[in-house]
Amino acid sequence: MHDDLRGAMLAQVEAELSRRRLEQYNAYAKQRAFHAAGAKYSERLFMAGNQLGKTVAGGAEWAIHLTGRYPSWWEGAVFEKPVTLWAGSVTGESTRDNPQRILLGPPAVSEAWGTGMIPADAIKDYSRAMGVANLLDSVVVRHGGGGDVQAGESVLSFKAYEKGREKWQGPTVDGVWYDEEPPLDIYSEGLTRTNNGQRGQFSQMTFTPLLGMSAVVTMFLLPAKDASATARHVTNMTIEDAEHYTPEQREKIIASYPAHEREARAKGIPTLGSGRIFPVEEDAIKVAPFQVPAHWPRINGIDFGWDHPTAAVQLAWDRDVDCIYVIRAHRMREATPVMHAATIKPWGAWVPTSWPHDGLQHDKGSGEQLAKQYAAAGLKMLRDRATFDDGSNGVEAGLMDMLERMQTGRLKVFSNLDDWFQEFRLYHRKDGKVVKAMDDLLSATRYALMMKRKAIVRPVEASTSRRGWEPLDAEVGY
Repeated sequence: MHDDLRGAMLAQVEAELSRRRLEQYNAYAKQRAFHAAGAKYSERLFMAGNQLGKTVAGGAEWAIHLTGRYPSWWEGAVFEKPVTLWAGSVTGESTRDNPQRILLGPPAVSEAWGTGMIPADAIKDYSRAMGVANLLDSVVVRHGGGGDVQAGESVLSFKAYEKGREKWQGPTVDGVWYDEEPPLDIYSEGLTRTNNGQRGQFSQMTFTPLLGMSAVVTMFLLPAKDASATARHVTNMTIEDAEHYTPEQREKIIASYPAHEREARAKGIPTLGSGRIFPVEEDAIKVAPFQVPAHWPRINGIDFGWDHPTAAVQLAWDRDVDCIYVIRAHRMREATPVMHAATIKPWGAWVPTSWPHDGLQHDKGSGEQLAKQYAAAGLKMLRDRATFDDGSNGVEAGLMDMLERMQTGRLKVFSNLDDWFQEFRLYHRKDGKVVKAMDDLLSATRYALMMKRKAIVRPVEASTSRRGWEPLDAEVGY
């Protein structure tokens, strides 16, 4: 009898906890970063591997907005009035089995609804959809979490991409959640519905990028040079960021995926297939940062930009084994030479900097060459633009040099250089041609590699002026 009573009490506790999932939501660091981005960006993409928590994060955020029950740690967008939100996926079945399940609980029996992210006491009413068993059309949710949050009723509606663009037309809503990647026309139509919402345009996407560099992925990862790019944000979550797996479990899961899908399913990296310029496993070139020996020569590389970022890297060269290490990286758009130099000079004012042919171009305002402007800002710019030993400067030759070094273990990159690896993952060809987008740090790396013959060991202070490291009168001097 005692055991029966204990079992009944445990079952009662578990049942109560199952209806308080939102209170128990303890977001991982990457999930919190995704939520926080909503305070600044109107369009967000949570691009992650399989079973890492992306749909849970999307469901938790939608439940928070629908109920107005914002947790104390919340740094994301806040709606102070009841909201009208949409959530959708590829088909009616996938909408039911994923976003609806996360939000309301298992769909098989309505008695289980209330065991999802939307608390049971917040579900006021619902209506069923036609054609798909246990799929809901809409849910009325009680809104009002105290404080400045207005009490009232929020409305959640479910959608499916397969129904076509017309089904995504309709009244204004406050936000749209796309769980799984939508076609571009569906994404655009849904986003348009939010134009006059409480926050203006507001959307979130959660998916594993198995469709590769599709139109939607490209729009977020390789944005056009217009104002819309500043409205979009990408949070990438890999299996290493999923705190519910042990190292042994991660290893086993990664090994279970087909090789051609491994990076997409485990790391949320778009499948690029034969289009990848560097078809090399990321872990093969990644190394933990370490103290670089003083006798290793160093050189910087810079790629000039304005609307696309100016980027710079620093390389250290272990001549004994001919291995190049990318040890520092900097990337920033719409900044002056003085601003970039303020970041790069602390890497070592004595380090020479390699630069491309467009450094010879004259600034329209000052009439001075770009390379000389950076020299005037304090960087030790090399006298001549980046070329190979024979005087050539072909892009393909530079890429092949980088690829060969990666494949033979002679090019390594410090693991903390996230921006560098972001570009590495997405660098690809289309119709045989290199896609010139999101390649700024990789280009800077290529320029530095081309001029590695100019890499130097830090000179002693007394010989600095005699050796010519300081350019005279802002001339490009070394």
